[in-house]
Amino acid sequence: MDYSLSARTIISPHFLPSTVKSPYLPSIFPPPFNLNFACRSQTTTSTSLRREVRPPLVVVAKAGSSHCEPSSSSLNTPLEPRTAAGKFLSSVFQNQRELFHVAVADELKLLADDRDGAVSRMFLSSDSDEAFLHRRIAELKEHECQIAVEDIMYMLILFKFSEIRVPLVPKLSSCIYNSRLEIWPSKDWELESIHSFDILEMIREHVFTVIGLRANSSVTDCWATTEIQLLQLGQMYAASILYGYFLKSASLKHYLERCLAVPHQDIHLNCRNVLQLQDSLPHDLSNLVFGHISNVQSVSSGQGSSKQDCKHENLKCYVMGFDAETLQRCAKLKSKEAVNLIEKHSCALFGNDKNGLLENDEVILTSFSSLRRLILEAVAFGSFLWDTEEYVSSVFKLNENY
Repeated sequence: MDYSLSARTIISPHFLPSTVKSPYLPSIFPPPFNLNFACRSQTTTSTSLRREVRPPLVVVAKAGSSHCEPSSSSLNTPLEPRTAAGKFLSSVFQNQRELFHVAVADELKLLADDRDGAVSRMFLSSDSDEAFLHRRIAELKEHECQIAVEDIMYMLILFKFSEIRVPLVPKLSSCIYNSRLEIWPSKDWELESIHSFDILEMIREHVFTVIGLRANSSVTDCWATTEIQLLQLGQMYAASILYGYFLKSASLKHYLERCLAVPHQDIHLNCRNVLQLQDSLPHDLSNLVFGHISNVQSVSSGQGSSKQDCKHENLKCYVMGFDAETLQRCAKLKSKEAVNLIEKHSCALFGNDKNGLLENDEVILTSFSSLRRLILEAVAFGSFLWDTEEYVSSVFKLNENY
């Protein structure tokens, strides 16, 4: 039995926060661009790893039906590493997984040292005849490091997916046969397992709002087919990444505020502990959490009824109480690298093989089960992106997304 999804339902799901519905990305499918940089010859020093790209050995990601053939890449992911750091980590990911995080830390430190060194030389030569040259070198190094960091962030996200045994859906152009797309296995359970109950409840509502499929839908409903434009599907996917990012930010804020509002529960917080917690948080998150609370004393001496309300308030009710500023701060991507990564991944996933762009009028037939698989993957991608961004920014200063 076939159904049809309206464009209005796909593009503008009312359950998404307004800041998520608003397009952060200037274009979901921009023209592709290639930047070639000379491979660096440095090797890592803290481990025995060497930066060399080994021949591809295995295919670790494959989704779709039998006609969805693996690409020549060993990763078979939509976006392929382009920099030396990304290709090196791709090799480590496949051949020496136990050393992956060590290699990531080394690469980030190396990139930070490269960029800081170029900036230092720029300032030291500011009064010399070579000032313009060193300023230009610093700009190019900044750009080079940004592309490399995006590759590293992508590999970190891929590693997180591999930990739950979920391969990223490869390029859809390799999975569509006779305008029909099917993604199998669905991996719904694995993709839902990373979320708490409160978050999962909101994700299931999001899936129902976007594609009309409930969590307890029958097998017949799941495998019913519908027609959808690839462009609409790409917009839905990108919006779901932003929604997953928003939920991760909001849920952590909710957890921390509950800890502060109920100091005598499982986590005992006094004024000293709260100040230590505030210092240990990332700057943006610290402002987000503690800006919502007037002061520590008012939290610890608040009325009992308000504490009970906070204790029993679930995440959905908590988010619905956000004002416009708090909603925007939770939903906004913190770094330009995260913005670029979503844009490039979405373009690579939904673009065609010729020019990486979509034909706006291209319509495919797919099942609601496959649509749910894409939505759940996108939400998980956004959640992993939040974690990755926090980790990378602790080692390498990312560019702020204004």
